[in-house]
Amino acid sequence: MISTHWLEKRKPCWERLESLLGESSRHGISALTRAELREISLLYRQMAADLSALREDKSTQNVARYVNQLLARCHNVIYTGSKSSASDIWYLYRFAYPAIFRRFLPYTLAAFGFFLVGAVVGLILTLERPEFMHHILGPQMVETIDRREMWTHSIVGIKPIASSAIMTNNLGVAFMTFASGITGGVMTVYMMIFNGLIIGVIGAACWMAGMSQQLWSFVVPHGVLELPAIFIAGGAGFLIAKGLLFPGNLSRRDSLAVAGGNAVKLVLGTIPMLFIAGLLEGFFSPSSAPVALKFTVAGLMWTLMLAYFSLPEKSL
Repeated sequence: MISTHWLEKRKPCWERLESLLGESSRHGISALTRAELREISLLYRQMAADLSALREDKSTQNVARYVNQLLARCHNVIYTGSKSSASDIWYLYRFAYPAIFRRFLPYTLAAFGFFLVGAVVGLILTLERPEFMHHILGPQMVETIDRREMWTHSIVGIKPIASSAIMTNNLGVAFMTFASGITGGVMTVYMMIFNGLIIGVIGAACWMAGMSQQLWSFVVPHGVLELPAIFIAGGAGFLIAKGLLFPGNLSRRDSLAVAGGNAVKLVLGTIPMLFIAGLLEGFFSPSSAPVALKFTVAGLMWTLMLAYFSLPEKSL
């Protein structure tokens, strides 16, 4: 049972948060100082824990309702905020995103792990049973591989249109993978494994046809950006799934809201990556450029991406 002493000890924190929220309501969130914004965030987390404790004691339900309402107001301030400006977007990509990526890297690695499992399974099954590729790849692609031809020649003649279509498709896949986290991560796992399976099957089929160089010289220039972007989107999906399945001290709704906000920030970083990957896949990857040049460009893209993700965070 919660003691009167505990309630009296916590009450000043609740009153302080109510005061800050009142100031924000009257004059806008921009009226708060940086220190006050940090204080709101800290008080929000503390009150979420307080609410969890209050809900365990039936004698404090009136207090619990008050704290819950205060948390709801605070949630709107923290996660709604003001409209994004161009400077906010610049700050996100230039300074904040690398730290966001590193913070949630385990989720991205989990997505990569499922992709890798699918790729290995697809590779082994195709090498052991070549007819397996017919169940995964379309008949047109299989026939093209049987003729020892790449299926990318059609892109060369319509580069601008193809590049636009590729970007749209890749963005669609990324956001679908991210949104699938609301299924508790089940669909995200499926999409990661299935996409890995396709890569494994194609890799094995081209290897058996003696087309490995043609395949990877096409895939690698844009794939060094496209595939990590998909893994990041998968990681964002897993982040949503965690918020849904493991709310901790927060209510499930609040936990999902917090996880969703972080996941959106994480997946936003994939947009420039997929934009550049789409340009490379539409104009450069299927071109007749020397294989050495294609792998050099891929190495450059990979190095720049790693350098970007290693940038230190800069405070406003």
